[in-house]
Amino acid sequence: MYYFNYEEPVFRPPSEARSLILQITIGCSQNQCRFCGMYKMKRFHCRSVDDIAAEIEMIPAAHRAQYQRVFLADGDALVYPQDDLLKILDYLNVKFPRLTRVGMYASPRSLTTKDVTELQQLRERKVRILYFGLESGDDLTLQLVNKGYSAAEMLEQCEKAKTAGMKLSITAILGLAGRERSSEHAFATAEWISRLSPEYFSLLTMFRRHNDDYFDLIVPLKNGEIIEEALRIVRNLQPNKTILRSNHVSNILNLAGSYPKDRERIIAQTEAALIEARRDPDWFDRVPDYGEAYY
Repeated sequence: MYYFNYEEPVFRPPSEARSLILQITIGCSQNQCRFCGMYKMKRFHCRSVDDIAAEIEMIPAAHRAQYQRVFLADGDALVYPQDDLLKILDYLNVKFPRLTRVGMYASPRSLTTKDVTELQQLRERKVRILYFGLESGDDLTLQLVNKGYSAAEMLEQCEKAKTAGMKLSITAILGLAGRERSSEHAFATAEWISRLSPEYFSLLTMFRRHNDDYFDLIVPLKNGEIIEEALRIVRNLQPNKTILRSNHVSNILNLAGSYPKDRERIIAQTEAALIEARRDPDWFDRVPDYGEAYY
């Protein structure tokens, strides 16, 4: 149900499908990544606490009592100034009596604005999960996409969030490095995830959405090469306990399971997919054409 006039487009993680989406920021404060077309049409700014409180009041009390989860949008809500963010969270906890979890996207930049104590203050107010786009563990790939942070710097910020008790859902992108650094991208990403051991790790596949200029910088992977890259990642993943998902609409191979419990099954499934792909050379050598033209 829509209660607000959202400033479109609005994005949310798949696991927030049943959450109330509340836009406390518009756009992304780190709106510079060359591969990403999510918020290029928006000028980043924080909405006022008064406007957000007024929107919450618009929701009938009987409806508020049904929500257990709230997702704070847009792409970088964690960057919201701490004192005012605490006011918003306190207001949510008062107005939503069954609230159990608040989630939001977090960028490297937004994590640098919060220390462990401040993140713990958010967790005390039911911020339980942060969704973080690693994209790649390979520094040269991160430079190419203009991420603005090295793999080591992002690991440090995510470890800080774990210290504060936050759950982390990390995303990396198959095909992001193109053909030239596919192996380096895969191995470095698997190593990064293994070191952090986040609660969740998701794989997307590189696709077109207001990012044609980035595709000019790489040689896009073919279907078969994407599966080969995925296989390098799942073979080299060694986290202590991480749930793996590869179920975005962009993915050509759906994977699901827990590491280390399901490691061998996931590897076997990916190997089987690669064998099957090689039986159809035309499909194997085809570059995926999935794209999202809207917005």
